[in-house]
Amino acid sequence: MRVLAAMSGGVDSAVAAARAVEAGHDVTGVHLALSAKPGTLRTGARGCCTVEDSRDARRAADILGIPFYVWDFAERFTEEVVESFVGEYAAGRTPNPCMTCNEKIKFEALLEKAMGLGFDAVATGHYARLSVVDGTPLLRRSRDTGKDQSYVLASLTPEQLRHAMFPLGDSWKSEVRAEADERDLAVAQKPDSHDICFIPDGDTKKFLDSRLGERPGNLVDAESGAVLGEHTGVHGFTVGQRKGLGIDAPAPDGRPRYVLSLEPVSGDVKVGNADHLGVTDIDATRPIWPSEQPLPAPTECRAQIRAHGDTVGATAEVTESGVSVRLAEPMEGVAPGQSVVLYSPEDEGDLVLGSAVISATR
Repeated sequence: MRVLAAMSGGVDSAVAAARAVEAGHDVTGVHLALSAKPGTLRTGARGCCTVEDSRDARRAADILGIPFYVWDFAERFTEEVVESFVGEYAAGRTPNPCMTCNEKIKFEALLEKAMGLGFDAVATGHYARLSVVDGTPLLRRSRDTGKDQSYVLASLTPEQLRHAMFPLGDSWKSEVRAEADERDLAVAQKPDSHDICFIPDGDTKKFLDSRLGERPGNLVDAESGAVLGEHTGVHGFTVGQRKGLGIDAPAPDGRPRYVLSLEPVSGDVKVGNADHLGVTDIDATRPIWPSEQPLPAPTECRAQIRAHGDTVGATAEVTESGVSVRLAEPMEGVAPGQSVVLYSPEDEGDLVLGSAVISATR
């Protein structure tokens, strides 16, 4: 097969490309330039799309003996990922930009261009297992559950998964680094990237303030309705947040307060104690089913709402607007804008059944 290897400049994508070559595929490496000003992306251990990363990717491609290109996706990245991120926070939701990047950039824009150039598949260094049985994609957790990235890949469509390759799915991270050493890849011990690549200093609130400006509102006690303070914008908060609320006086019972809900129209940020954080019912929209078949109703499953969060038992049912999920036990910090990913309770709970974007909780 003709395979386009997405090479971020890290050890995972370099080894994934190497394995695609070793498997006998005709491999071409590509690095995605995602910023018109690379200095605005994180660098060193905290980056994934910088100039130094593109150089690391090129050196790895040279060692593997494969053609290598840098493709400029900066404009589309800004529109699909950065502006979407800002808009979601302005609307009082909590997005996952890495999930959006996988969906809109790596497996929509990149795959679209790859297919147009005659490639059969795109290979990445994600930790997830993928197989296609009778034309049906089966996306599963990786063998190394600590590095598993099936959650952030769960928004991919069946057609995208049919043209995807995840060569690291059956490996442990330690094995990948050891293999990179054996292949003399300079990135063998390069630290993993983390956090949000387009926020250079890691200060999300400051970044959002620079884009959205001040949008004053009140901090309101969810039970009494009393105004406890003021804030400069709902985009500075997320459900479940405890620190940085800006409330001078402690709660009457001495217990810490948490953000319970955000109301962008009125500007109210509702706060209360931890007893009110638990969520048992989730409504979600834009469901995606890897098998192309919606869940039979109702379906027993395991639900996960964060990339590396725990799962809980749940019952999911398709609705007119998307999917409804009832959790067997309360989960905290569940916010609109996050994605709920559903896993099969069988097979050690590693098979992705589907995903959807949370619109409301109760």
